[in-house]
Order: sequence, then structure tokens, then C-alpha cells
Amino acid sequence: MSEVPPVTLDDVRAAAARLEGVAHRTPVLRSRTLDDLVGAEVFLKCENLQRVGAFKFRGAYNAISRLPPAQLAKGVAAYSSGNHAQAVALAARELGTTAVIVMPADTPESKLVATAGYGAEIVTYDRYTGDRVAIGEALAADRGLALIPPYEHPHVIAGQGTAALELLDEVAGLDALVVPVGGGGLIAGSATVAKGLCERIRVVGVEPEAGDDTRRSLAEGRRVAIPVPRTIADGQAANVPGALTFSINRRLVDEIVLVTDDDLRHAMRLAFERLKIVLEPSGASALAALLAGRLDPVPRRVGVIISGGNISAVRFAELCLGAGQAGRP
Repeated sequence: MSEVPPVTLDDVRAAAARLEGVAHRTPVLRSRTLDDLVGAEVFLKCENLQRVGAFKFRGAYNAISRLPPAQLAKGVAAYSSGNHAQAVALAARELGTTAVIVMPADTPESKLVATAGYGAEIVTYDRYTGDRVAIGEALAADRGLALIPPYEHPHVIAGQGTAALELLDEVAGLDALVVPVGGGGLIAGSATVAKGLCERIRVVGVEPEAGDDTRRSLAEGRRVAIPVPRTIADGQAANVPGALTFSINRRLVDEIVLVTDDDLRHAMRLAFERLKIVLEPSGASALAALLAGRLDPVPRRVGVIISGGNISAVRFAELCLGAGQAGRP
């Protein structure tokens, strides 16, 4: 008897129905210049233009919207230093409940301000000595809150998959789908959609070179932990895949490719100068993989999830100035 997957195409479709009129249906961007550089027809799903500036709003809203009224009255909790924190805070506000977010004490001020601006209470901890999962679980239990993790939740994964569902609904005949990988929730949802609609489509994940925990895990057939990555792609600085996301990705993801920090800088700069969009390093990773020639063979028609654009002007300028142009098209 075949095992029932934890997240199905129907789950993603149900999430899409909940998100209709709440999340943005983000645009799919084309560029002849990009096509020429890559040698393929490239379709960019721009989740940097999603609410809170990243795909994370989709999963947070889908999960919180499914809570019973009694739980909504008590509130929700989450742990995150960035996009998931803002997504949970906004989703909670939209659904008339409250959110408590566990964030590192050294989180950039802009992210703290944005999260608080959506109405969340912030509880800080020392990221080098504290365990955010344990802190979040203890806080949620103590206050009677529903804990909404950043990726280890079927409703979160289903919500994230709606980005790929929209892309594949709009663009037919894709040969490959390229997706950033951090904890694995976005690619788990995306692969569920892609393989559910077209089994032959090639699903490629992209990790920073310094944070290849999912690549190693898929190669060994088990979850492999690595030291906390040092990379500019802070949204992908996971050191071990989630148990739930890995159970999905080991079945559905065809391969993982790696990009360097220089690849990310180049992709951010090109996106700004030629495509006129702002990307954070993690948000640029799938595009970076194409530009750096990491996909072999290059697909004829390829969809790319641009996962986010949350970055300060100062940090963006620092990274793009460091990209340079030597040896680049």
C-alpha cells in the first residue's frame, strides 16, 4: 500500500483558495537579455513583490487561517529572524489575532521594526547560546499559543506551493523549475505542485555553497547536519533539513546545485540593472544558478522562483558594489 504524502496537490489548491484576494498573485517577468545570457526561455515568478516582500506570507496565512476560533482568540507564536517573522505578524493581524515572535537579539533593526510594525510582540534571545525552537515551544505552551514554524508544517508547505501553482497555471510547457532551498518548505511545496501537474518536469533546488545540508542529505539518503553556514544568503543559512520537508524533497526533487556568494551578488546586480527588480541574496539564488551555468543541461523553458527582496538600501548597495563586472557578461 503506497504511503499517503504529507502534502498533496489538492492541499496546495485548497491553500490557493484561502489565499485568493489576500496574497498577491505576483507577476511572471520575462527578459530577452536574460534569455540570451542563459540560453533558454526564462520565466521569473517574482515573490519579491509579495506581501512582506517574500513568499513566506503564503504559508503563514494558510496555516493561521486554518486554526479554530478558540485558538485564534489565544494567538500564535513563531521563531524567525526575518521573512517568516514578518509574514506571521501580518497574517495574524489580517486574521484578527495576535502574534509573539522569537527573534535573535542581534536581528537587524529594520527587521525588528518591520515585524513590530505589523503588531507583533517580540521576544529576543541570544542566537549563539539559545535554542530558538525550544524557546518558541516553551513560550507557546506557557501562553497557550499555536506555534507556526517556518517550514516544518504541512499547511505552511502547502501555502508556499501556491507560488509554483500560479506560475505553472500561467506558463505552460516548462522543462524545469528552479527553487531556492533553505529549510526546504518552498521547494517541498513547489515540487509537490510541479510533479503533481507534470511528472516529467525537472525540479532543481539551489543552496549556497557554504550551506549545502540538503544536497548532502539527499546524496546520503538521510538528514545531514552541517555547521551553521557563513553566507550572505541569510535566508538559506539552515544547517539541517527539516524532517517533514526532507521526507517530501527526497521523493520529488531531482537535484540540488550550489552557488557562491559572488554568484549571488552578480545575480542581484543584474536583476537590478537589467530587470529593474530588487532581490535579497536568498531571493536571487535560483537566478544565480542559471546565470552561473549550474544547470547541465540547460532546460529549454525554465521557471524560476524569486523568493524575496527584503534587504536594506545600504546592505544592497554594499553587496552589489562588491559584485564587480570583471569576467561577467
